[in-house]
Amino acid sequence: MHLSELTHPNQLHGLSIPQLEQIARQIREKHLETVAATGGHLGPGLGVVELTIALYQTLDLDRDKVVWDVGHQAYPHKMVTGRYNRFHTLRQKDGVAGYLKRCENKFDHFGAGHASTSISAALGMAIARDLKGEQFKSVAVIGDGALTGGMALEAINHAGHLPHTNVMVVLNDNEMSISPNVGAIPRYLNKMRLSPPVQFLKDNLEEQFKHLPFVGDTFSPEMERLKEGMKRLAIPKVGAVFEELGFTYIGPVDGHNLEELITTFNQAHQIPGPVLVHVATTKGKGYAIAEKDQVGYHAQSPFNLATGKAIPSNKPKPPSYSKVFAETLIELAENNPKIVGITAAMATGTGLNKLQEKLPKQYIDVGIAEQHAVTLAAGMACEGMRPVAAIYSTFLQRAYDQIIHDICIQKLPVFFCLDRAGIVGADGPTHQGLYDIAYLRCIPNMVLMAPKDEAELQQMLVTGIEYTDGPIAMRYPRGSGYGVPLMDEGWEPLEIGKGEILRNGDDVLILGYGSMVHPALQTAEILSEHGIEATVVNARFVKPLDTELILPLAERIGKVVTMEEGCIMGGFGSAVAEALLDNNVLTPVLRLGVPDVLVDHAKPDESKADLGLTPAQMADRVLQTFKVQLSSVR
Repeated sequence: MHLSELTHPNQLHGLSIPQLEQIARQIREKHLETVAATGGHLGPGLGVVELTIALYQTLDLDRDKVVWDVGHQAYPHKMVTGRYNRFHTLRQKDGVAGYLKRCENKFDHFGAGHASTSISAALGMAIARDLKGEQFKSVAVIGDGALTGGMALEAINHAGHLPHTNVMVVLNDNEMSISPNVGAIPRYLNKMRLSPPVQFLKDNLEEQFKHLPFVGDTFSPEMERLKEGMKRLAIPKVGAVFEELGFTYIGPVDGHNLEELITTFNQAHQIPGPVLVHVATTKGKGYAIAEKDQVGYHAQSPFNLATGKAIPSNKPKPPSYSKVFAETLIELAENNPKIVGITAAMATGTGLNKLQEKLPKQYIDVGIAEQHAVTLAAGMACEGMRPVAAIYSTFLQRAYDQIIHDICIQKLPVFFCLDRAGIVGADGPTHQGLYDIAYLRCIPNMVLMAPKDEAELQQMLVTGIEYTDGPIAMRYPRGSGYGVPLMDEGWEPLEIGKGEILRNGDDVLILGYGSMVHPALQTAEILSEHGIEATVVNARFVKPLDTELILPLAERIGKVVTMEEGCIMGGFGSAVAEALLDNNVLTPVLRLGVPDVLVDHAKPDESKADLGLTPAQMADRVLQTFKVQLSSVR
């Protein structure tokens, strides 16, 4: 059977091991071919090909449900659930999503782009099944990196308290999340994988059984159970933690041996109550380059499949915001030992891996544990340190109570650096950084700022480090800066809550925030071609807002436009409108930003065009909105 003929996962039933191995090869070929062309997550999916095939060969997917933790390990799942022929559209506008989406396919039982959610969801499905008197298997597939997340441990704790609820957890243990895992749990799992008894039994136990009388090459179910029992006796500590938590533990199992996986999953399905199957896999399996560099090939931009090297851009790009952030933070930290960079398993993405290389004592990776990262920073701030929590905007959402309860109420000087703020592109709704302005602005004691370019980011880093009156947050976008000259020395902090005028005009007031300041200037130039002259303000701060600057300008000019790369509801434009209303400046306001919709996967420029956020579109909106008032100007 060719993979293109596979339209339903139940078609895997009854196929021989050689046939399944052929499908595994086809999945890897398509996976590599597609990601090399479009970019995307590479290593995670390559590592779970056999796991996916074996699991689905033992389930009835018309009835049973599988919940994948994070979507980037589910590319093989997508290919065997009818999306092979469209897989070349991966992460492209209107194409196959890079994460699971319930609305995309009936076999995507639960959407996920953030880690550690699968066990909770699968357990919820199992409890609902029992309450409704239905019969189906509920399975969660979770990586060892995601197992460090507190939510996963909470779910395990709850599941272990329900001995009569049938739920299976498949632990995909590849010793990695995006970067190498940190913490006691991964260390424990690694000890289990590499312990001499496990290796000895894995290599020798089955062969020894074959020499027993009446056994030979074929194991009866009874002999399989005896073999597993002897493994448990020989390795009493393996799985002890999971057993104590109420799970039946099976493993570790070779995650690339189809026969062993199918046998194990069939056995696990027969065990009542919570079951955990520990599967040892290799991230990037089948592509030697990815196996050797598991961090670099977790995800890739388009690359040459033969060499593994990224396809070079036609023209050199300015440094990314993340790079400027990291290099500036290192320079500041070298002169201030109280500065400590904190990441939640995103060292490479945030640029903090550079801090780790230069100043390892001033770097902390807590694993996939944003809640812990935030309260850890709070504790450090209590002792006079200057914690810099570098967390993607979308991931900081996971620590919202900690921001309020542990940071803002106690007015602790923690500096939040929100990378990937705004529209991020191909990862889709789960990763868009569109809500941080709104969700942070409403919290007392919080200061919010955003740089217009990479040089201002340097200034804001100094500002955030030197600000000690409470928490402060800086948002900045994914990707390259504008190529403006960077500051080498003499950095001065910005005055808190003060914006700047970048352009003067009497016809309309445009207030830009962060990544929308340069588009605001471009919009003003287009308006100028129509005879409309705009004042453009770089707000810099949304909280506190520079009302001393904005209110007189708004009152004098009489037409206000706000621009932000975030949700309109509760965002920067809302802050401006509230300030005008509260001060009885009753002037019309046009708020430009992301409306009350989910932004799907596409290139950022495509998404901005769909949302009407290109300079030409925004200029047209201004002209249409203030048509009567501006007609006299022209």
